Amino acid sequence: MLGLIIRFVVSAIVLMLVSWLLPGFATLSFVQALIAAVVIALLGFVAEALFGRRISPQNRGLVGFITAAVVIYVAQFLVPGMTVSFIGAALAAVIIGIVDLFVPTELR
Repeated sequence: MLGLIIRFVVSAIVLMLVSWLLPGFATLSFVQALIAAVVIALLGFVAEALFGRRISPQNRGLVGFITAAVVIYVAQFLVPGMTVSFIGAALAAVIIGIVDLFVPTELR
């Protein structure tokens, strides 16, 4: 349980940094980023359940990158105060993927 909480806090911090750095991504407060992290995790789980593991962003392929960008883009419709363009979602997927290489948000 503690690992799950740490994962969402790290994800929220990464989302806050990404929203601050990128154009096309509205700046998020910590609470909004935490809600966005949960929503993004749930949407990613649903996408993986529907389409299989090969679509998972953890595979780091082109399909995983596109899936991550779409999940971030769709999350804006479920998280109050979050607005992101598709270009912003794609850039966020790149930055989140790079950060995930050094600070994995998935506990292994």
